[in-house]
Amino acid sequence: MFGLETDVFILLFISLFAACAFEFVNGFHDTANAVATVIYTNSLKPTVAVVWSGMWNFIGVLLGGIGVAMGIVNLLPVELLVDQNVYHSIAMVLALLLSAIIWNVGTWYFGLPSSSSHTLIGSILGVGLAFSTFPENTSGSAVNWDKAIETFEALLLSPMIGFSLVIILMFLLRRLTPQESKDALFKEPKKNSPPPIWIRGILIITCTLVSYFHGNNDGQKGVGLIMLILIGITPTFFALNNSKNPLEMRENTVRIEQIINKIDSSRLSDQDRKRLSETRKELAELNKTLSEPMEDGKLPAAKRLGVRRDLLLINNNVKKILDSGEASLTKTEVDDLKANLDEKTGLRRYTDYAPTWVILMIALSLGLGTMVGWRRIVVTVGEKIGKQHLTYAQGASAELVAASTIGIASALKVPVSTTHILSSGIAGSMVANKGIKNLQAGTVKNIALAWVLTLPVSVLLSFTLFLLLRWLL
Repeated sequence: MFGLETDVFILLFISLFAACAFEFVNGFHDTANAVATVIYTNSLKPTVAVVWSGMWNFIGVLLGGIGVAMGIVNLLPVELLVDQNVYHSIAMVLALLLSAIIWNVGTWYFGLPSSSSHTLIGSILGVGLAFSTFPENTSGSAVNWDKAIETFEALLLSPMIGFSLVIILMFLLRRLTPQESKDALFKEPKKNSPPPIWIRGILIITCTLVSYFHGNNDGQKGVGLIMLILIGITPTFFALNNSKNPLEMRENTVRIEQIINKIDSSRLSDQDRKRLSETRKELAELNKTLSEPMEDGKLPAAKRLGVRRDLLLINNNVKKILDSGEASLTKTEVDDLKANLDEKTGLRRYTDYAPTWVILMIALSLGLGTMVGWRRIVVTVGEKIGKQHLTYAQGASAELVAASTIGIASALKVPVSTTHILSSGIAGSMVANKGIKNLQAGTVKNIALAWVLTLPVSVLLSFTLFLLLRWLL
């Protein structure tokens, strides 16, 4: 496969298997949040609920696109970390995978709804920070901190939004629901007795939406993880989308050159002038590569990782120049420039991609994971966050807010935590019902501790594992 040596092929297989294992664990760790409400309100039997949720997770991954996946890939500038020693790339991949799986399985075992998103992102950052300490690192930071800060903001704000919106929604439901419906909506479920059909329908719909958008967002993280593995270990085949004709880049590079040549560098800051100079240099280097002989209509294998680096540097530099607002370009020129850089018609269509088999593999892993191991987290979400069982209104409100928040995040191409959003929503519904005294302090404290520890522990784990594996390999 890919002309790899036997031992490298085996390590690649192990890495891909571990990535699928991470997504499998993610399925029963995170998706338990989606089925908790329908199970505890007796809207669906547990077996039916987890199979239904698994199916919609599968569909969510297939239809989710790759925007969030590329956000994960771009956290770690893998094109800067890859060197001639493929075992170094394998050490990088195994370190982030093992650290993510260890923490996920540990928190699942203790029934704590911690975030797979935080775990994965912490593991990626740990690897980047470890690489920063190596003497061969000549590029400075091995972490894309701009993307990391954007990701942290999304992960931090989303549970706050979930908590607040559920309280508002519960307030509106109490005010606007007719009395005869309100009595049914706000009572605790009877044991082994399904809710009224209209309430049941709402709860099943919200469970479906959370499952779909979980696949939409979290599934893409798995896709991004697989692409990190493939680019790191087999850059010849996966650094660029080889199904695209590389000569078509010329139209984009020519137009980008024409537009950036209109920028008055005297109006730019020193840093942006440097970025403009670097962009022109990268464009010249890219055009030179494109003018050289191709191999069966594709770029020479040895050049592909370098071209990927050029494309990403051009995109990042131009984006930062535009964001500064000092580029002295018209709106039409700015829009034209962005179109020649984006993932649909621009240069990023060669770097921002995932093969169909990768998406299918992650969809299957997440869908199957959803169908097992869900019980521990469901018990925590359904019984232990609040001092009362979930009412129909609480379950529907938390799920509706979670689905909406995750869906918006996916549209904005930022990763968020299903666990944090839904757990915060459940907590918000308990507070809205009987005030903060309605929360179980011990459980909330344990969940909060898991949330706080996830990022630093996963960073430390992957940092340490990367150093150890680099020494062993």
